[in-house]
Amino acid sequence: VQLQASGGGLVEAGGSLRLSCSASGSTFSEYSMGWYRQAPGSQRELVAAIRAGSGSETVYGDSAKGRFTISRDNTENMVYLQLSSLKPEDTAVYYCNHGGAMWNGAYYPSNLWGQGTLVTVSS
Repeated sequence: VQLQASGGGLVEAGGSLRLSCSASGSTFSEYSMGWYRQAPGSQRELVAAIRAGSGSETVYGDSAKGRFTISRDNTENMVYLQLSSLKPEDTAVYYCNHGGAMWNGAYYPSNLWGQGTLVTVSS
């Protein structure tokens, strides 16, 4: 499986970005997907995850609730993360994760990660 994340960049506080992650080499619709982020000096943390298939179930990290939206397009093998109302503390490298487990309202990542895309939010 190959994952390619894109869409990061420099944005002012309050702005928006849409991150994309393309997946190849798997039956994409059969796998749950997640987005994580890692800021300098911090541990990687869950941003959002979406269940396999129709994506009827989503999970959000506390920092993302109400501001970020995860979605998927199984016809294009893509998962998206819409970032809105960005804050300087959202500055991080954002990674997509393929095929983790969703259970009991949580997402447990697999060991399949994309290369990351950097989001920088200026104040």
